[in-house]
Amino acid sequence: MLNQLRLDHANMARMLHVLQLKHKTLANGERPDFQLMREVVDYILSYMDGFATPLERICVERLKTQAPEHLPLMEQMASDYRELKPRLMRLSQDIDMILMDNILPMDRFADDLKAYLEAHRGYLRHEREGLFPLIDQHFNEEDMEELRQALPEGAEKELERLQLAYPELYAELCGAEVPAL
Repeated sequence: MLNQLRLDHANMARMLHVLQLKHKTLANGERPDFQLMREVVDYILSYMDGFATPLERICVERLKTQAPEHLPLMEQMASDYRELKPRLMRLSQDIDMILMDNILPMDRFADDLKAYLEAHRGYLRHEREGLFPLIDQHFNEEDMEELRQALPEGAEKELERLQLAYPELYAELCGAEVPAL
């Protein structure tokens, strides 16, 4: 199960890397593929709802009894994660506006995208350095099974769908190393 969490973590890092590449395109004064960005943002929003909520609930419940000294870390991570969604929703709305050919200040959009990417990468770093070692240390087989049952199965299938629908995304994901966070 921990390997699956690490794989999901790596896939999210790759998605963020794709958005980073689109940010670079914007920074160079060029127009990125906003439809591709829309698909990546939709994937992340869906993933956040289906994945983060059960992960957070189960981890907090387990660590309350097994490692209460780490509860402040979990609470901070949960707070940080909750702050990501409104940022991503704003980006999603801005992408919609752009796709409908409405005028939007690209410098503000680029700044918002950069801030979101930095915040989400920071969260992934805390996940990798803080949460995963705690899961490894404090979760027994029963806890891991409960976590496996609670997490959505569709994340990998949705990633495959995106790869088929957007060969550019597939190429970028295949070529993208998991960036150091």
